[in-house]
Amino acid sequence: MEQTHTSQSGAAATTTTPGAQRRVLVVEDDPTIVDAISARLRAEGFLVQTAADGPAAVDTAEAWQPDLLILDIMLPGFDGLEVCRRVQAQRPVPVLMLTARDDETDMLVGLGVGADDYMTKPFSMRELAARVHVLLRRVERAAIAASTPRSGILRLGELEIDHAQRRVRVKSEDVHLTPTEFDLLVCLANTPRAVLSREQLLAEVWDWADASGTRTVDSHIKALRRKIGAERIRTVHGVGYALETPNP
Repeated sequence: MEQTHTSQSGAAATTTTPGAQRRVLVVEDDPTIVDAISARLRAEGFLVQTAADGPAAVDTAEAWQPDLLILDIMLPGFDGLEVCRRVQAQRPVPVLMLTARDDETDMLVGLGVGADDYMTKPFSMRELAARVHVLLRRVERAAIAASTPRSGILRLGELEIDHAQRRVRVKSEDVHLTPTEFDLLVCLANTPRAVLSREQLLAEVWDWADASGTRTVDSHIKALRRKIGAERIRTVHGVGYALETPNP
C-alpha cells in the first residue's frame, strides 16, 4: 500500500510499506539546497521528506518516523540544535548536521545534543550521500552487536565499556555517548595505548576512506574527551590518537 506525504515545499513524496526503503528527513530552509539533497538521495533509493523550520521538523519526525535526519543548524522557529534535542527525546535516530559556519563550537554543541556527524557548507552531494550510507550501516552494525553481545565488560582503570548494552561508565558513573562516540571509543579501546591515525579512525568508525574527513574525527575526539576526561585520550601530533590506560 502506498501513502503520499507532502513536504514543506509542497512537493509530494510517495512511500511504500514502512521498512521497504530507508526514510530520510531533510530539514533545511534553503529551497535550492533542499532540492539538491532530495534529488540525490532519491536517486540513491531513499524515501525523502522535507521540513523548512524547527517546529515542522519535530512534527514531521514524530509522524513519519525517519531512519535518519539531515539537519541544518540555522532554522526559522527554533534552531537545529533544539530540533535534535526534541527528536532524540522522542526516539534515537542518527543525525547528520549541516552548518554554514566552520565553527568548532557549533560542531561540538551539535555532537553534544545527539548529532552523529556534521558537514560544513558548501559540500559535495557525493560525500553527503556517502555519509548517509555510513550512518545507516552503523545503526545496522549496532543492532547486530546488541543481538550478539560479547561476554563481560572491558575495564581500563576507571573506564568501563559494556559492549552488550553499549554503555560507558567512568568512576562507576554512566556517561552518555552518541552512537558515533561509542564506536570511536571502542575502536581506540581495542588497542589501548596504540596510536591510531586519523585516517585509520575515519576508515574504521565512519567507513570513510577520504582523508578530507579527518576534521570530523578531531571534533568527535574533542567531544569524547569532554565526556570521559581529556587525560584519557592522548594526541600524537601529526599522527593521531591513543587511549591511555593505567599501567598494569
